[in-house]
Amino acid sequence: MENQESLRHENISKLLVKYSVPAILAMMVTSLYNTVDRAFIGSMENVGALAISGLGVTMPLMTILGAFCVGIAVGGSTNVSIKLGENNREEAERVIGSTVALELTVGIVMTILSIFFLDKLLYAFGASVDTIKYAKEYMSVIFMGAWFNLPGFALNSCIRGEGNPKLAARMMITACILNIILDPIFIFGFNLGIKGAAIGTIISQLFICTWSTYYFTLGKSNLKLRLKYIKLDKKLLKLIIAIAMTPFFMELAAGSIHLVTNKVLKIYGGDLSIGAMTTVTSISLMFLMPIFGLSQGMQTIIAYNHGAKQPKRARKTLFLGILYGTIILTIGFIVVRLFPEAFVGIFTKDETLMKIAVEGIRINLITLPIVGVSVLGSVYFQSIGEAKKSMFLSLLRQVVILIPVILIVPKIYGLKGVWASQPIADFLAMFIVGLFLFKEFKKDKLEIQEITA
Repeated sequence: MENQESLRHENISKLLVKYSVPAILAMMVTSLYNTVDRAFIGSMENVGALAISGLGVTMPLMTILGAFCVGIAVGGSTNVSIKLGENNREEAERVIGSTVALELTVGIVMTILSIFFLDKLLYAFGASVDTIKYAKEYMSVIFMGAWFNLPGFALNSCIRGEGNPKLAARMMITACILNIILDPIFIFGFNLGIKGAAIGTIISQLFICTWSTYYFTLGKSNLKLRLKYIKLDKKLLKLIIAIAMTPFFMELAAGSIHLVTNKVLKIYGGDLSIGAMTTVTSISLMFLMPIFGLSQGMQTIIAYNHGAKQPKRARKTLFLGILYGTIILTIGFIVVRLFPEAFVGIFTKDETLMKIAVEGIRINLITLPIVGVSVLGSVYFQSIGEAKKSMFLSLLRQVVILIPVILIVPKIYGLKGVWASQPIADFLAMFIVGLFLFKEFKKDKLEIQEITA
């Protein structure tokens, strides 16, 4: 109850630190894991460049899996925060049960589908005869863990939603460290190659699922995961899915853009350009992960205060979040701009791949400082239950604008046009999200000066 009272009364800046820093740390460790994971794969003798290109081919499938994982988890945890803000404890526990049931169902279905259609999907997403082996070895293992990965991630999000962000972050950090330790053991020690990286990943996911389940059953949680509530409750599923749709389509959008990008890259740069894009994406995630962590902290604070009928606190959270996010991304932009070769060198020593990736990073990340506005702005609408607006704004950057741009611009500028497409989409998305936020605050007659006072 103390955590819930602080959401209602404590200084917003302190709350953002309290709720976002643990999530940011978890996201940064996750980013470190992704970096180390891909660095290990890229360093595999004689096949590193092709292996990391094969990993790039898996990105659309990984983001589809992530869309269900993250979307449902956010839908569940946001509703938990809203119900707690309304002082409805029992309904919050029912939400947790339905969230777990939905994630478990989706995980089992995806595991079964992967057994029959994995090859066809990977070829459709840009695999070639040279990269299919590595892509299939990785994804076949990842899908085998979907049935416990999805519920585990949802429960971890609900821990944050009930007001215990430090524990949620500690779980993620511990699991990522475990993953980093296991990777070289399975990749090199057991000589399993890229499949070993996937095995390390699903073991860490099982760890999170086990710990989170223990917390909500036998641990010191405020809310409990009760067996009688683990069911697909139609009424609660509507509430969960209404909010889940925004992060779901945002993640799915990332998958669709990976698919389109892989196809375009294959035309203008071949397999190695796909590997270069995987490298550039990994580098950008080093700095975007803190923003995603910040968004998680914001989500809990905004959702709770929205449920508690305190809109000023919700909006002040957004303004401070955007400020902090912009500072983080600007620092990231400067560092990458000054030392691109050092960052690319983490993932590959192949000279051809290095040259392509360095050119890409100089162009692709030029608008990094402004990305926080579009990402956090859409999270604000998501957290107050404005699902349609949030979904549209989330899709702007990665679908509505980016896909047409990436299909047109490369026809004029070739591979450089592929790299330039994301900055064009980032700028336009920031402008449109800003307009939506301005209209929202003007509609409620809430002056910016009053919010930031």
